[in-house]
Amino acid sequence: MTVAVVTDSTASLDADDAAREGISVVPTTVIIGARVYTEGVDVTSQMIADALTQNVPVSTSRPSPETFQAVYRALASTGVDAIVSVHISSKVSGTVDAARLAADRVDIPVHVVDTLQVGLATGFAAGQAARASAAGATVEEVAAAALESARSSRVLLYVDTLEYLRRGGRIGRAAALIGSALAVKPILTIDDGEVTPLEKVRTSSKALARLVALGVEAARSHPDGYDIGILHLASETVATSVAESLAQELDRPAIAIDEVGADIGAHVGPGMIAVTVSAR
Repeated sequence: MTVAVVTDSTASLDADDAAREGISVVPTTVIIGARVYTEGVDVTSQMIADALTQNVPVSTSRPSPETFQAVYRALASTGVDAIVSVHISSKVSGTVDAARLAADRVDIPVHVVDTLQVGLATGFAAGQAARASAAGATVEEVAAAALESARSSRVLLYVDTLEYLRRGGRIGRAAALIGSALAVKPILTIDDGEVTPLEKVRTSSKALARLVALGVEAARSHPDGYDIGILHLASETVATSVAESLAQELDRPAIAIDEVGADIGAHVGPGMIAVTVSAR
């Protein structure tokens, strides 16, 4: 059985990594002002950061069921027997719903996986699914590999301000921090698919040091191996410092750093640093 793996662009996968793993990436739509862009095609994270800094309205839209349907049918035409479609948490996006609608309209089995995660945690889950498929797993086993990876993941998120999450309606249980957030630098996580407060720290430097400590703790909880990566928005210098500290603590030569995808960037704002750890 040949099982194809699909994800969406919020997974923040490097294009070369996705191609190497054979993962099809369905783009989301980003609107800056009155102009509509396609993530991964004609919009960059820096464009998002600039727009947010200049108070230009930025919004996002899930891929349509028709877009998913076209991708599924194109894969079916290549002879694949089934598809596992791995996506961002249904509690912060309607992407899973769109994928499920499309799955009912194609002639091969499509297993839609709601990771209840965001960013690289979704990307790592898609990667685990792709590796299971390459090893000859059944469609059920490929979907299970994605779910297992997602459930093992720890997303640690530092933001300069909660305002962008609030504006976009993605703030989840972190809404409890609104009003006190000027006095603290919160570290957030994803719990049961929602943005959730993890710790409150008084200064940016202490928050970033704590981000490193929590990342080390998460990595060491997976003695059999783990994936780790850092995403940022318009904050490469800080992300590099965090990566170097993590690499030193974990005795690794380096830790990959990427700019977050435009869709997620629109909701977290400039200055965001995210550390994601998933079991291998």
